[in-house]
Amino acid sequence: MAWLVCGGPILADNGGVMAELDLQGRILFLTADPLLLDRQLGGGDLTLAEAGQLRDDVSTDEITPAHVVTMWDDRLASIPYIGLKVGGRNPIGLDAVKNGDFAITVAGSRYGKGSSREHSPLSELRAGVRLVIATSFDRIYRQNADNIGLFTSTDFGLIERLQKREVIDLEELLVSRDPVEAAVLRSGGLLRYGRERISLIGDASELPNDGIPKALAEKILDRHQIVTADTARVLQPDAGAFVRADWRFFHEAYGGMIAQMLHDAFGRPLTLHDPTSVVAFEDHFSYRHRSIAHLKAGNLSSLHDMVEAHRKFVGEYGLRSHGTLAGEGSEGISHAIITERYALPGQVVTGTDSHTTHSGALGCLAFGVGSTDMANALMTGVVRLKAPESIRIELAGSLPSGVTAKDLVLHLLATPRIKAGAGLGKVFEYAGPAIAGLSTDERATLTNMTAELGGFTGIVAPDIETLRFLRERRGIDFVIEPWMQSDPGAKYAETIEFDCSKLTPIVARPGDTGNGVPLSSIVGRPKVDIAYGGSCTAGKREDFDHYHAVLSWAVSHGLRVKPNVALFLQIGTTDVRDYCAAKGYLEAFEQAGAEILQPSCGACINCGPGTSAAADQVTISAINRNFPGRSGPGQVWLASPPTVVASAIAGEIVSFDELRERYHA
Repeated sequence: MAWLVCGGPILADNGGVMAELDLQGRILFLTADPLLLDRQLGGGDLTLAEAGQLRDDVSTDEITPAHVVTMWDDRLASIPYIGLKVGGRNPIGLDAVKNGDFAITVAGSRYGKGSSREHSPLSELRAGVRLVIATSFDRIYRQNADNIGLFTSTDFGLIERLQKREVIDLEELLVSRDPVEAAVLRSGGLLRYGRERISLIGDASELPNDGIPKALAEKILDRHQIVTADTARVLQPDAGAFVRADWRFFHEAYGGMIAQMLHDAFGRPLTLHDPTSVVAFEDHFSYRHRSIAHLKAGNLSSLHDMVEAHRKFVGEYGLRSHGTLAGEGSEGISHAIITERYALPGQVVTGTDSHTTHSGALGCLAFGVGSTDMANALMTGVVRLKAPESIRIELAGSLPSGVTAKDLVLHLLATPRIKAGAGLGKVFEYAGPAIAGLSTDERATLTNMTAELGGFTGIVAPDIETLRFLRERRGIDFVIEPWMQSDPGAKYAETIEFDCSKLTPIVARPGDTGNGVPLSSIVGRPKVDIAYGGSCTAGKREDFDHYHAVLSWAVSHGLRVKPNVALFLQIGTTDVRDYCAAKGYLEAFEQAGAEILQPSCGACINCGPGTSAAADQVTISAINRNFPGRSGPGQVWLASPPTVVASAIAGEIVSFDELRERYHA
């Protein structure tokens, strides 16, 4: 008997005990040389030595571009790696992996970075890939792979053995994995594991204080830990664990997918765990009718069906929902609304988006998961994780005028330690005088983009600023409990110190978020075709304060957006829209020549105005990612909100200070 997971037999069953992984097939090396990729796709095989330099930083946008999210069936088998960019082109086409009989994929470091999109490992599995070998993996991708039964390894010694057709014992692949990961993989995936062991779950929230100094994230995990047969009662770093979630949320790219998973596994009707703590959103695709990528792909009908499947699931179980507006847009981006209206210090928040980390600005533990994790969480109320260590980011000084939290995080992304993977799977605890001086909106930029840093999440201990935010935004008089801060003497994996007073405006060159350089160092400034301010990272109230400061100054000096530049400002939530209206910002934006867009993820997910249409177009954007193809085929530079709108006025990439110097007279 073969075990079937997500449409493909992946394990040989030996008398009911899964003992061997079926790896009959070829090895696909994702090399940095497009000609070597062509050779493999043409039927030629390589050794590891012949493959040479492997592609690092293969993102989920390259494994499965965003326009394929409407698929979660066998059509995904045609998709893997069609967005992979090597040598300035996309050498892997539709059906290439499936038709090439590839069973193993090999790549470099930080494989699967980016989105929580489970479609990526699922597409590999559907196409016949059974094992991915890489130097390192981003957390969400690897956990998603585990959850559906796709094996991953960092052991490059397997390659030669596999090419000799050696049979690999299952336990050899599991020896480096924690007991929970191993049990999930032996079960054939998370839903089967959860179904078999759901009755064994017990609450460990009453554990006594062991007296050991701990970081804030550790304390939150201790208070939310759930004990199973495969977890230890006292959490240790890198140990598999389950925690009780205070809030669980998902958006429209996942609702139908989750519904099918659950109904297939548990039948109907389902008995969801505490539906009052579940929130559903339509935020990613509410501008799909203006998406160049989706229109070109003929995707509108399938996107409509995807949204309707989401709505059906939400309606069938009476879940709280934030939907679309009349006309265009939505009520708001999921993780931004969770921060504005739901999350509280000390809570655990999980959502089907890697930028769920946004809410860490309030002092809660917020992290992204894939669709299988969310499906399991909807049934059990608990979510799986690997207990993370914390990194302390000690930020001294204060940000100079004209420098924002976006400049700071782009600087952190470009530091050698971070680029080398020091933050993978870690909690980034932001602290120090500079943090104390930042608003919650600015703190959220740091915690949000912890996803790009490769971290598990970002967190800021609640303080007087947190109380101000909760009181002014929600009318809540919250009380910070004594435990809601890291203990003196808490153990950190690493401490990174930085003097923020030395920071200048930063931009990230196209291709990767880690390509940050001081703007002042760029000679021969790129001309700009598109300027985009928005997304969860840059659609908050304070971001719009920055947009207004630049554009109102421009209007007062007789300046407007350059005629050859399209400037789009996309609001993050309806609360932010109402704030802008009350402050009188919208008129100044229109006078300056900006197009105002209603709340949505929009251009950040290749789904709305602000994306490029051609490879030679240059975009300056305040979004969080500039991976190849993420916002169209053009070149995307990342920058802070004031730099984005200043560049739209100048027609080339400049900071606000540089813009004022040019037109001071």
